[in-house]
Amino acid sequence: MTGEWRHICVDMQRMFAEDTPWKVSWMERISPQVLEVAGRHTERTIFSRFLPPTRPADAAGMWRVYYEKWWMMTAEHLPAEMYGLLPELAAFTPPAIVFDKRTYSPWIDGRLNAYLKGLEVDTLVITGGETDVCVLATALGAIDLGYRAIILTDAVCSGTDETYDASLKLLERRFTTQMDAMPTEAFLSSVSG
Repeated sequence: MTGEWRHICVDMQRMFAEDTPWKVSWMERISPQVLEVAGRHTERTIFSRFLPPTRPADAAGMWRVYYEKWWMMTAEHLPAEMYGLLPELAAFTPPAIVFDKRTYSPWIDGRLNAYLKGLEVDTLVITGGETDVCVLATALGAIDLGYRAIILTDAVCSGTDETYDASLKLLERRFTTQMDAMPTEAFLSSVSG
């Protein structure tokens, strides 16, 4: 692969892996591939973390309605350690870094884009969850900002097969010049030199 790239691992957090209303059962299945990429390329890895507000009233607009529904996932109810990365991934920080976000997309406040532009990054390799929510928002934002996006198909997860399949089909068919999708091993082979 040519150019400067970074691995963005989306929301591989305890609150999505453990027994909460937001548990993504597929997360366990993709963890070995995510660990392989992060372990081989720790210095190029960026972890995003989705952080709910302390209470629903702290959120604006429709996010307030969202957290009124999911009040049990707010900081006043869920222990702080549940927002942390999976322990096996947290072990990579540092040199891997963490960007916290309050929305599905990591691009809203501009910090991540500014950081990547400062490093002259042109390609983002995306892993994590969920394919149909935060991974999708990460990929579409990357495309909008001019990055080449690479989705590692066996290192992203959703809550259901149906939404996983639909999301990948959309991305693969609609963004053919700006995005690639491939298995983890194919990607790792392309950067092994």
